[in-house]
Amino acid sequence: MKTATATAEVFFTAFKSLSQKEKEIFFEKIFSDSELREDLIDIALIEKAKKVKGKPVSARDYFIRRQKAKEAA
Repeated sequence: MKTATATAEVFFTAFKSLSQKEKEIFFEKIFSDSELREDLIDIALIEKAKKVKGKPVSARDYFIRRQKAKEAA
């Protein structure tokens, strides 16, 4: 298992062990960060778009293209 995958698993396991109130507080912190909030919205839109027929785009590819567009602007 790659280090990044292992780290993600640890964080996900920790998140699942939180109480409902702790999860709410965690999400409030995430959504208060505008850049992270935009990333989550993008991921949700990508997942929704995957259900539509067309050319598939991975979230990783999307974020790479988005970063390049920001740098070009």
